[in-house]
Amino acid sequence: MRTLSQNKLNLFIPLCFFLISLTAFGQVGWDPDLEKECNEAIDEMKKKAPKLSSYFSKAYGYAIFPKITKAGLGIGGAGGKGIVYQGGKATGESKLGQASFGLQAGGQQFSELIFFEDKGAYDRFTGGKFKFGAQASAVAITEGGAAVAPYQDGVAIFTHVKGGLMYEASIGGQKFTFDPH
Repeated sequence: MRTLSQNKLNLFIPLCFFLISLTAFGQVGWDPDLEKECNEAIDEMKKKAPKLSSYFSKAYGYAIFPKITKAGLGIGGAGGKGIVYQGGKATGESKLGQASFGLQAGGQQFSELIFFEDKGAYDRFTGGKFKFGAQASAVAITEGGAAVAPYQDGVAIFTHVKGGLMYEASIGGQKFTFDPH
């Protein structure tokens, strides 16, 4: 005959496993490697362009894409994955897709950092259907570069080439998705 304490123990152990599995399930999608890549990309960009620090302190939020791979020969494309932050805390992941056409040949990898000037710009981005048209301009971060960009439609964009070589005179745009944590 089982005692009451044995019955409680028999219920307690499966309950613990259930709660542990819920915790693990809740973290599906969190990618510590991506977070590490994002932090490394930010550190590299700040090192090359110290003026970026003022953007981090004044912006409502930002998105960092540590490694975007781009290739093209007449028709091109690019893609990458990043993390979106607001108030210094990660709020979700984002995917970037880009299509372009025109005179282009080669391939490269680069990082992209997008600052959101205010809540409206952040909300448009996290709405999941944000796009940059061909007219959007980004400031390229170079060693010792000034790295100052005005906000356009509430966003300021910075890129940093990691490697490769791309010749282009093309037209294209970027599209983003957002998945909240």
